[in-house]
Amino acid sequence: MNTSKAAMSEKKREFLKQPIVHMDMTQHNVVSLVDAMGHMAFQARNLNRAAKIYEMMLRDKNNSVILCLAGSLISAGLKKIILQMVRDNMVDAIVSTGANIVDQDYFEGLGFNHYVGTPFVDDHQLRELNIDRIYDTYIDEDDLRNCDDTIAHIAGTLEHRPYSSREFIWHMGEYLSKNGKNKESIVLACYEMGVPVFVPAFSDCSAGFGLVHHQWHNPKKHVTIDSAADFRELTKIKIESGDTGLLMIGGGVPKNFAQDVVVAAEVLGHEVAMHKYAVQLTVADERDGALSGSTLKEACSWGKVDTAYEQMVFGEATVNFPLVAAYAWHKGAYKDRKPKRFADKL
Repeated sequence: MNTSKAAMSEKKREFLKQPIVHMDMTQHNVVSLVDAMGHMAFQARNLNRAAKIYEMMLRDKNNSVILCLAGSLISAGLKKIILQMVRDNMVDAIVSTGANIVDQDYFEGLGFNHYVGTPFVDDHQLRELNIDRIYDTYIDEDDLRNCDDTIAHIAGTLEHRPYSSREFIWHMGEYLSKNGKNKESIVLACYEMGVPVFVPAFSDCSAGFGLVHHQWHNPKKHVTIDSAADFRELTKIKIESGDTGLLMIGGGVPKNFAQDVVVAAEVLGHEVAMHKYAVQLTVADERDGALSGSTLKEACSWGKVDTAYEQMVFGEATVNFPLVAAYAWHKGAYKDRKPKRFADKL
């Protein structure tokens, strides 16, 4: 391709001209809509019950809420909803994929954007322009490399020892508090609110590239991520918090990790209750036995989730999650909750 650098830059600007706008659930009172869905059938009725169970989680003063995030949620425009949940004490701990926390939220906290795109595009052309695609969303690969470098820089400033992902993400929040260009960040809000964020597969994202760079250039002594420490810390939260509720967007590692702490507590000799409440929003199917589609009733057989207040909703997160979260917010279920600040106790 013999196109000049100037022409390439102009073409890239044409692709990256319309940033994703994050939905503000405070501006959309969906209570009457979701209540009406309760008189319908299929996933409408399931969603209504899920929203009510989440409201119950928040009104239960003895309950702690664990939010699980899988899939490309932040890049899709859901950041502001999660941010509002953190700031208004609607969530007490987060378990997530690395992509949501690092490549997407932290990436935006550093001042970068995700952009409106299309799946009907020549991906070879995007590759030539250093543009990455998530279905119909574009990301500037050059900006992502900046995010990778920031992770490597943070690692270089820390004592060279093992860290839980929760601990390292706390330092990421600390960095944003001093150097971030966009204060609308989940990582930053969790740092300020004392909400622990766990990423069990931490290297499976930009954090991995940054840490590989850090370890490559510090081969004898460097920062490492201790996934067992993640497990121990979240299990400690389960043991100390008593009743717990799971709000799971997608499935995969975050779902299993959060469910498994009940069994882990028992292994440690602590008798704890199964997760009292559980809601999962997923597009996966249970027929192949894969984790993302395994039902919450199935989790009961493992001693992880009680079945009194559980609900599966089969549908895409950008449609269903705003309805569930906004329903609980506009019902005011969060107003009497006090921050748990579990991160301060680990």
